[in-house]
Amino acid sequence: MSKKSRILIYIIFVVLIFIGFLVFFIIKNQIGTDNNAASENKKLQVATTLFPLYDFAKNIGQDKADVFLILPPGVEPHSFDPKPGDLIFINNADIFIYTGKFMEPWAEDILGSIKNENLLVVDASGGINLISLVAEGQSENTTPIDPHIWLDFDNDKTIVDSIATAFAEKDPKNKSFYEKNAKEYKMKLAELDEKYASSLSYCKSKKIIYAGHYAFGYLAKRYGLEYIAAQGISPDAEPTINDLINLVNQIESSNIKYVFYEELASPKIAEMLSKETGAKLLFLNPAANISKEQLESGATFISIMESNLKNLKIGLEYNKEYNQ
Repeated sequence: MSKKSRILIYIIFVVLIFIGFLVFFIIKNQIGTDNNAASENKKLQVATTLFPLYDFAKNIGQDKADVFLILPPGVEPHSFDPKPGDLIFINNADIFIYTGKFMEPWAEDILGSIKNENLLVVDASGGINLISLVAEGQSENTTPIDPHIWLDFDNDKTIVDSIATAFAEKDPKNKSFYEKNAKEYKMKLAELDEKYASSLSYCKSKKIIYAGHYAFGYLAKRYGLEYIAAQGISPDAEPTINDLINLVNQIESSNIKYVFYEELASPKIAEMLSKETGAKLLFLNPAANISKEQLESGATFISIMESNLKNLKIGLEYNKEYNQ
């Protein structure tokens, strides 16, 4: 082989090696670009315990977050028992949101078993003034904390801010997006608050008789209503015979025309009160969780609260000409 041929072969060999390296780096760079794009497009994985938190988080995160409601539809949240699949999802999530140890004691157990050190835990009760359930014969120091914080719309604004802050911490490049959505949602809450304040001020009755567990203490306090529940904080708490007699007496002495009841608990107490007093029944939803039908129909926290207001206006005898 001539010297010229050897040089040509050598040049071709070098060119092939160069082309090989060039192709390798192009492919590597493309894979890196694709991975970065996938990383940039990755949605926040958010686990929530209760329906209000789920709905707030969806409104704030929108298309940049996958929000998961741990409670199955129709399940009462106080005594919920998480499944292994729930633990796996939470362990892989970016953010976990709950309302605190008083409402979801089982959430504390979950967090104790989570190995994900990057999980951002949001206690939505942070910054909120918790109130107590004060029943006859009990003192402030012995009564349980009322955990239904989302039934005060000012509390909801605080919760929304806490969620938006958590989203921005985990996804800082979209901070302004989350803040904008939070601001818009808080405006909706303010409008809802104004509807409640205006409507309830024109109601003749200021007393809510609730044939369910003690859930609406925050709402009653905010709008100056008297709230009497048949059960304690937990739906499993059974009223005594004396409790029921006192309720019947209050309904009759105050000429109460409607008794409110809840969906996820047994209606037997409401039905008994109605039978004994002739009072009609109206639904009032605490919204901690919703039914499968409500979830599939697109029910929202605000739509549930608007339905509650309609029933409150009926039950408390709304009259546009009446105002205290």
